[in-house]
Amino acid sequence: MTDARLRRGRGSLAVSFFVQGVTFALLVTRIPAIQDRYGISDGLLPVFLAAVPVLAGVSSVATEKVVARVGPGAVLRWAQPVVLLALLAVGAGTRLWQVAVALGVFGLAVGALDASMNMLGVSLQRAYGRSIMLGFHAAYSLGGIAGASLAWAGAHWHLPLFVSYLPVVGVLLPAALVASRWYTPGVKPSEAETGAEEVRAGGAGVSFALLLPLCLVMTFAYIGDSTVSNWSAKYLQDVLGSSEELATVPYNAYMVTTLLGRAVGDFGVRRLGAAAVVRCGAVLAALGFALVAVAPGAWAGMAGFTVLGLGLSVVVPQTFAAAGRLFPGASDAAVARLNVFNYVGFLIGSPLVGALGDAWSYRGAMLVPMVLVLVTVVYATSFGSRAARYGGGHERPRTVDVG
Repeated sequence: MTDARLRRGRGSLAVSFFVQGVTFALLVTRIPAIQDRYGISDGLLPVFLAAVPVLAGVSSVATEKVVARVGPGAVLRWAQPVVLLALLAVGAGTRLWQVAVALGVFGLAVGALDASMNMLGVSLQRAYGRSIMLGFHAAYSLGGIAGASLAWAGAHWHLPLFVSYLPVVGVLLPAALVASRWYTPGVKPSEAETGAEEVRAGGAGVSFALLLPLCLVMTFAYIGDSTVSNWSAKYLQDVLGSSEELATVPYNAYMVTTLLGRAVGDFGVRRLGAAAVVRCGAVLAALGFALVAVAPGAWAGMAGFTVLGLGLSVVVPQTFAAAGRLFPGASDAAVARLNVFNYVGFLIGSPLVGALGDAWSYRGAMLVPMVLVLVTVVYATSFGSRAARYGGGHERPRTVDVG
């Protein structure tokens, strides 16, 4: 019965990751269309893009307190429908204040959603006794591919944003609500007792000094990711001279290789260890940014974004997993605090690339995230901490027969 509960929980959480991947892709790949619809100037666009991660970071901090009372499943159950409805509102408005409100609601809800999803994922991985976090993020990447493909279709057929978004939300909203019935934390009573003993033995609370390397890695990874999600379409269109239709493709290509990397990433972690996998990912991501910066045309630029996706694909899931290993008795708090640096990365990355692009060149701006993701190599040893406990190292962990 317990094994069946864990399998259902794993499947329902994968659905949630998939839905969020679709939703986020539909938002970020249509940024040029959103900008045109509401008459947002190039100077004001970074402000709108920055507001979402700021609000999401505030929400993620608050989620730590809420989860302590009601659990991550309850938070995720209400946050995901709000995110979907906020996306629909982005496509429905006509005035600047309306899109500002819609993006504000989106940011607040997505902070709670990201934190609670990854809390559940870390908890389930602990119950499974082996690396499964990359699988959840692979579902997110698959959703991103679907969302970017739908965005391409909307741009190709010149559909209004609301017309593009409405049928997607109409399908995903009930699917998310049905899947939410089976959300479950993976920690079993015996493991909860073990975590409590570790807290009593001196692991109480979350030490920021121990968490800091992972916070930096998360920040650098999301500076890279936000560069792709917020600027790839504009970069291809304005710098490399592609059409609006073709400009939706780089994010899709990025998500395809992200999916491939995450689909095999758990196997790589089990065989080689998390630290080695993260190092390889950082080097590949840096190579991708270099290719984008020197690309002579649109197709070469897309090749760079493709390599970039393969590299960054493993970093974020393993960062969340490493936080769970470092603080097994307080993993929800660790994930919530680490998740804030997801938005710090977005907050820094999007305006940074825009400012450098305007003041210098967008090609030159791509070199900054390249250098930052390379710094991840220095901190990769943090991913091996306590790895052998459950699925991150070479020792064979105690596993649960849950398929």
